[in-house]
Amino acid sequence: MTQNPFMIPKEMRELVEKNFEQAQSAFGQFSDAMNQTMGMWTKAMPANNITSGFALVQERAMHYAKQNAEAGMALANDIAKAKDIQEILGLQTSFAQKQMQSYAQQTQELGRLMTETTQEAAEAMKPKT
Repeated sequence: MTQNPFMIPKEMRELVEKNFEQAQSAFGQFSDAMNQTMGMWTKAMPANNITSGFALVQERAMHYAKQNAEAGMALANDIAKAKDIQEILGLQTSFAQKQMQSYAQQTQELGRLMTETTQEAAEAMKPKT
């Protein structure tokens, strides 16, 4: 029986999975710390229409950053379990396609929110007559 030179050894996959679990835990801790920091920063800002609009943009951007990081972690987990190079290439191709669609939607949504917030800020700064 000949061994496929493109097969990833089971021991290597197990090591990668263990490292992945550690990285995922570290990311979770980092994400929690970032959320706490952003929450404190938001509470320190004066409450008005302008800051609430920018807070929404910030909140949405953080949500998308977390969503994208989780998608990357999921890809890394799937790659760690892959049995051969062919499977890895398929996973990467699928991930790239999904993420490009996701990035386009996220960019469109953030652009819309920024436009609305900027317009509201401009209106609020106009002198009242």
